[in-house]
Amino acid sequence: MSALRNLFPDLQVESTEGRVVGTTENLDRLRELIRNQRIRDTARRQLLAGRRGDRTAVSLSKQAAFVGVVNFAASSPLGDITVEIESDDLEAAIDYVAESTVAPKT
Repeated sequence: MSALRNLFPDLQVESTEGRVVGTTENLDRLRELIRNQRIRDTARRQLLAGRRGDRTAVSLSKQAAFVGVVNFAASSPLGDITVEIESDDLEAAIDYVAESTVAPKT
């Protein structure tokens, strides 16, 4: 729970059979952490790679999240947090969380 709250402070949580599921409308803290860590391009690549229709999913390290750090996980020893973002305008949501740092080509 602490790891989740570090990424999503106003998360509405449900616990069911060893699984915690939360929902939130607020991605501000995730955005702030990504910007402060200067990992916008990595975050953007991960979010774009996880796209499926009107949602995207990424895995984050539970251990890193516990200390308030965003780390895109690949089977962390303590387990992963799966973050799924769903939006009618997914491109805008991804742009908000991790806008590109690369200038558009003209």
